[in-house]
Amino acid sequence: MEATLFGYNEAQIAQFGLTFGVGAFILYMLFIVFNLARESKAGKFGTFILFLVLSFGMLGFLAKNIIQWVLEL
Repeated sequence: MEATLFGYNEAQIAQFGLTFGVGAFILYMLFIVFNLARESKAGKFGTFILFLVLSFGMLGFLAKNIIQWVLEL
């Protein structure tokens, strides 16, 4: 018998956490980058560079999920 929590197994809970938990964390990190750019008065170009450099890893994570979704079709 497989253990469940509210009717969900471990794989389903892990997938939910990976999708929505990490997604929420990415949004929070984008807010932090925006706040950093605003408080440092970086200007338009500086804000663009901050978002580009500090958000590059998040873009890779999102691209990986999109590629997996497309390959499963």
